Amino acid sequence: MKKQFYINGRWVEGEKHENLVAPHSDEILAEIPMATKDDLEEAIVAANNAKNKMEKLSSYERSVILEQLVEQFKENRSQLAGILALEASKPLKAALGEIDRTIATYKIAAEEAKRMYGETLPLDAVPGGEGRVTYTVREPVGVVGAITPFNFPFNLVAHKVGPAIAAGNTIVLKPASQTPLSAIALAEMIDKTDLPKGAFNLITGKGSQIGDALVKHPNVNAITFTGSPEVGISLKNKAGLKKVTLELGSNSALIIDEGVKLTDELINRCVWGAFIYNGQVCISLQRIFVHNTFYNEFVQKMKHATELLKIGSPLDLQTDISALISKKDVTRIDEWVNHAMKDEAVLVTGGEIIDERLYKPTILTNVKNSSEVSCKEIFGPVVVINSYENLDDAINEVNNSRYGLQAGIYTDNLQKALYATKKLHVGGVLVNDVPTFRVDLMPYGGVKESGYGREGIKYAIQEMTEMKLISIKL
Repeated sequence: MKKQFYINGRWVEGEKHENLVAPHSDEILAEIPMATKDDLEEAIVAANNAKNKMEKLSSYERSVILEQLVEQFKENRSQLAGILALEASKPLKAALGEIDRTIATYKIAAEEAKRMYGETLPLDAVPGGEGRVTYTVREPVGVVGAITPFNFPFNLVAHKVGPAIAAGNTIVLKPASQTPLSAIALAEMIDKTDLPKGAFNLITGKGSQIGDALVKHPNVNAITFTGSPEVGISLKNKAGLKKVTLELGSNSALIIDEGVKLTDELINRCVWGAFIYNGQVCISLQRIFVHNTFYNEFVQKMKHATELLKIGSPLDLQTDISALISKKDVTRIDEWVNHAMKDEAVLVTGGEIIDERLYKPTILTNVKNSSEVSCKEIFGPVVVINSYENLDDAINEVNNSRYGLQAGIYTDNLQKALYATKKLHVGGVLVNDVPTFRVDLMPYGGVKESGYGREGIKYAIQEMTEMKLISIKL
């Protein structure tokens, strides 16, 4: 079935199409149009022309539009999860979880549309400032260019589209090439809302062909991107004075302090953090540092729990592990695991290709921090477990990374918890939880090569608006 672009409130034919293939079965799901620079230009013109319509909407009206979207997500929950299972090979129970989070994200955006507060400034606090009423307001930047990844094609899109609408901006969305059907489904739902035509535009195709043009275009006022550090840094260098938000890579780590009880809940949480959606999560738990007093016990419990995971079709509600997004990722992960083992890492479980699409959930120990499975973002079902003796050593190992998105620490000692929150050089620290934890209203983003700026609806709105100062002399 041939799909179309959504531009200026209309469905538009593309000149060229490519087959979209299901990762788990190689089934052809649809023919996806490949955008040209002319298609992109049409979308940007539509978004630019719709700015005045968006600016005229009250915050209440923007909130109502987002609530209309929330209701459609609720009505189509099962169907939308099915799209995720097919195009992203996301196990159905994880896909349903993503739709529920997406509903929450748009709901938060609907609420935050009413909360774009400024502040009153007492200028009379300095000589010469007397006799004035002064305050700030936030105004939309204009056209937002959004480039999104494959791994959460509904919810990570919502983290860009939701705040853009809430703030009164217009949008040009370029979704990941592997997951365009979810974005097309979103466009179909947006078309049924009261959002002005042209305020949301969808183009599909290869970012390598149109990404630069979107970022450099003079009529695009802000860029929000989730993807690899290499691409994100390149986009930022090309964006000039545009506002830019980048959510990039990670090799998230967890410290388990001495004296912590290794309960089933803790072990299951670690397994979930490491292997949810095959480890293809920006804050997937990749590195675990366990105090040496119970290191062996922890490794054995992790091994047992990991080997209980069910591998199968993403369409089966019981499946935990399914196909990776591409066959080349299976090959890459296997190469990295083999490199680590040649460099004295110990394989505890997994470490094998089940077929060309599936990689067995894998635990490695005794891994050097220079190994690819430790120092790079593996984005697959592999977790590294090493021991430590002193807390500072563990913290230094966590910080010894080009990334700094989120980190976690399990400890019963409040002083150690607070010490870790101070010393860990990351965007977010989770105490007594894995770093894979995220709820959609919290500020989310990293330091170093993990990103620039923050998401989380309230914080994304700040990134997508400009502050204006108003001073009235009485």
